[in-house]
Parts: sequence; C-alpha cells; structure tokens
Amino acid sequence: MSDSVTITIDGRNIEARPGQTILEAADAAGIYIPRLCSHPDLKPIGSCRVCTVVVDGRPQAACVKPVMDGMVVQNSTPELLQHRRNIVDMMFVEGNHFCMFCEKSGNCELQAMAYRFGITAPQYPFQFPEKEVDASHPDILLDHNRCIMCARCVRASQELDGKNVFQSIGRGFARKIGVNGERALGDTDMAATDKAADICPVGCIVRKRVGFEKPIGQRLYDTRPIGSDIEEVRA
Repeated sequence: MSDSVTITIDGRNIEARPGQTILEAADAAGIYIPRLCSHPDLKPIGSCRVCTVVVDGRPQAACVKPVMDGMVVQNSTPELLQHRRNIVDMMFVEGNHFCMFCEKSGNCELQAMAYRFGITAPQYPFQFPEKEVDASHPDILLDHNRCIMCARCVRASQELDGKNVFQSIGRGFARKIGVNGERALGDTDMAATDKAADICPVGCIVRKRVGFEKPIGQRLYDTRPIGSDIEEVRA
C-alpha cells in the first residue's frame, strides 16, 4: 500500500496519508474546514455538519470521510458557505445564547464561527426554549441554554475520563444532554479535573469561580479568527 495519496481541495493538490479523514488532511495542509463537534482528542461522529464539503459532487462530513487517491473536494463554494451559515444560525436560535453576558465570550467556538461567517444576527426567528441551569456541582456549571448538542462532553467523559457522566437523551427538539446522576450533575462522579469539563466549545459546561478571568483583548478569538492556527501552517 502506498504511503500517501493525492487529493485536491479547492483546486490545490495535497498529499495525505491513507486512513486520514479529509479534515485531518486539510488541517495538515493548512486548509481550514470549519467544525464544531470535531475535536482532535475525540473520535469523530459527524453530528454538527458544519464541516460539510462536496466530494466528487456529493456532500460529505469532512471529519468522518476518509481520503481516497484522486478525490476532488470543494470546501469554499458560495453554496457551502451558506449551508454553514444556516447551521450556525439555527444553533443560535434553538438555544438561548446571550454572548454579552456569557463567561465563554471571546473563547466560544460558536461565537467565533459566527464572526468568521460575518453573522451579526440570525436570519431565523428565535425559539426562546425553556432550558434549565444545573448549578448542583460544587465546581462545574451546566447551562443547557447554551448547549449545541455537539456531544463532545459525552465522548470526552467516555473516551478520555473513563466515565459515563453525560449522555444524549430525548429526540428532536426535546433532545438534550443528560447526566448519569439521579437528579443533577452534583449527583455524578464528575471531577473538576475531568477532560469533559474543558472540552465544551460553548458556555454550556464551565468551571465555577474562573469566569471572566481574561479581559477583553486577551481572549482566544479577540485578535484572530477561529481557524487561523490551522491556516498559519500553510503560510
């Protein structure tokens, strides 16, 4: 078997390793493909679809689609950009995201993605769902208003922490993140040192007593757009 394959992304030929996903190959080549559910320490599940690309004429989730020699990938067409904007828009209106009051502001991947796409206000009507806030844990706050159902916490708890603190429960609009305690997060065996406490891309899972530590101007996405670290590989 060859040690490498050649794929084309937006007209650029890049070398990739067999077994890599399109997302991994693009990252290594300095090509940013937006993503929210994907994380380098977790197994990909392709749930958010923000990483959708067109492969040989068909839409595919780049985080789960393996590379194949000769594959032709489109990543930055106007149609794909609009598709991603629509997904991000829906994430905002299906939750209650008040960025100006959120302690994750400036470090939030959803907020940063909206800025990258030029979204200043969602195009869909706000749903204003009733969501609970779970403050029962002594060190960790779980705010369902900000959850985007990326399932990072579910996978991190299982794959990295060796626990099963979080699960996805319900279906459709009623779907949410549940915990394995009888009543609330404080009833679980989650610890403040768990990887699941740090992996949330938004402000759904946050540590207590550390909010707003970094002032405006020093936060992760204050000075450069999300994805800049990947694009710097190509520069």
